[in-house]
Amino acid sequence: MRRLVLWDVDHTLVENAGISKETYAAAYETLTGEPPLTPARTEGRTDRLIMRGMFDDHRRAMPPWPEVESALSQAGAARFQALQERGCALPGAVEALKAVGRMDGVVQSVLTGNIRGNAQVKLAAFGLVGWLDLDVGAYGADGGDRAELVPVARARAARAYADVDERAPTLLIGDTPRDVAAAFDSGVGVVAVASGVHDAASLAAAGAPLVLPDLRDTDAVVSSIQRSLF
Repeated sequence: MRRLVLWDVDHTLVENAGISKETYAAAYETLTGEPPLTPARTEGRTDRLIMRGMFDDHRRAMPPWPEVESALSQAGAARFQALQERGCALPGAVEALKAVGRMDGVVQSVLTGNIRGNAQVKLAAFGLVGWLDLDVGAYGADGGDRAELVPVARARAARAYADVDERAPTLLIGDTPRDVAAAFDSGVGVVAVASGVHDAASLAAAGAPLVLPDLRDTDAVVSSIQRSLF
């Protein structure tokens, strides 16, 4: 049976340089006709929770989700060039994806709070799409809590690959305590990366058994995955 490696996107693989918060603000303005008074609260939340939080903060009822997702997708696509100009793939991300892609018995995709369209924009901006099977990933439109996304990815992978089932050993790689909590809540493995706003100590305190400072040491990334999955 093949194993699943599911990467977070923002601050794990890419630095979005504030583009994400601009995207949420633009989507909110499209939906309401007014710019938001306060910025989106992200910190590892899914897009469903982020947008609901924005509407709650402004004491407004959120429109139906398909309208919200459409506004987010349009806002994200419009910022592709700005993302290329201001953001970057994080150090070691390309090499890590290539190395994991060469591992026998592994399918790699994403488990991200972004809706699929915006995850793809961020990954494509820095040439990362080719190493990931995005069709079997799980995204911010698939649930409110990150733990809800794990069975979604497993089910998609099971439909796509004959040698994967819905109980396939699975590893999340992410940079926030929410990634760690999602792994524990769904009964899968996790490797934390201190490449975002949370340092190694806070990720370890959240329960991550393995914490990497970043993705620069490709051998350490591969070794951590092997220790966690095999």
